[in-house]
Amino acid sequence: MMNPGNLDQPQQWSQSGRRPLPVLLDVDTGTDDTLALLYALLSGEADIVGITTAVGNVSAEQATVNTLKVLDAAGADESIPVAKGAEHPLVRSWPGTKRDFHGDNGLGNYELPASSRLAVEEPAADFLIRQVKEREGELTLIFLGRLTNLAVALQQDPALAKKVKQLVIMGGALRVPGNINHTAEANIHGDPEAADIVFRSGIPLTMVGLDVTTKTLLGEKHLERLLREAARPDDPVIDLARHLLGFRMQAYLNRKGIHASPMHDPLAVAIALDPQLAVAQSVYVAVDTVSETELGATKEVPATAGSLIRVCTEVDADAFLDRFIQVLTRKRASVPFTDKRSES
Repeated sequence: MMNPGNLDQPQQWSQSGRRPLPVLLDVDTGTDDTLALLYALLSGEADIVGITTAVGNVSAEQATVNTLKVLDAAGADESIPVAKGAEHPLVRSWPGTKRDFHGDNGLGNYELPASSRLAVEEPAADFLIRQVKEREGELTLIFLGRLTNLAVALQQDPALAKKVKQLVIMGGALRVPGNINHTAEANIHGDPEAADIVFRSGIPLTMVGLDVTTKTLLGEKHLERLLREAARPDDPVIDLARHLLGFRMQAYLNRKGIHASPMHDPLAVAIALDPQLAVAQSVYVAVDTVSETELGATKEVPATAGSLIRVCTEVDADAFLDRFIQVLTRKRASVPFTDKRSES
């Protein structure tokens, strides 16, 4: 395991009997969000008090539908509430579903059975505010998409920033190229105004961005091991993960020339649950909301021009990938499930 450097309050994932971390997840449930949800739900390390959804990889409505289906597929407790959130960025338009990496439905065209679960009627921002207040100083927020829901919540209640234990985001690129323009990462670029509000709020923020997620590649050997070590050959979670990972690997081969899937969202969840997987540095960062060529960039700036956040700069990729496979292949109770994979 790598030296955890200056990470605050490291937690041992392998320590038996440790109380699961209370978390609230915010997702735009596409292929990698689904893998992250499976990891969070099956790890035993997260006490998921709720899930909020937002526009991003897919529409907010599709993200909500997908999330409810994934909860079913993982055999998750029926009591986990899901609240639908932002249907568009704060001030910008949504370009539509990212079909290359997420398929038409966000699940790589894998059709999970319809869920009987229903989202709560409470809007995501209101739900988020209530959950944080009820667990003041205890709740970790894990945002895997755009920061729109949190920005709306902070606009309604700026004091919320001081009531959150920590915020871990999948987003940003500090010292590596972006994946939308030459400096910006997709989640921040998708709603830079929301990201700017969140970064400047004073909330204790850890950025799990392209600096580490692009170093964490799940390739063919990992996928083969996942299938080989599955507790049951007919495990529906494994079949879903196999399809999602295969879809992402093919997409990255087509678009980037690499036959592997960066594990963006699952890595953010894993680091939130076990900070020792990464090395983070405290850096003053500002979000670019005005540039035509660098919109959404997360830039290192002087203290007077930015907010102090923790940026993950190194990662123990092998340890994470090993853990991801262990979590998904762990023996668990059978879940009623029908494979209705689309041929489209």
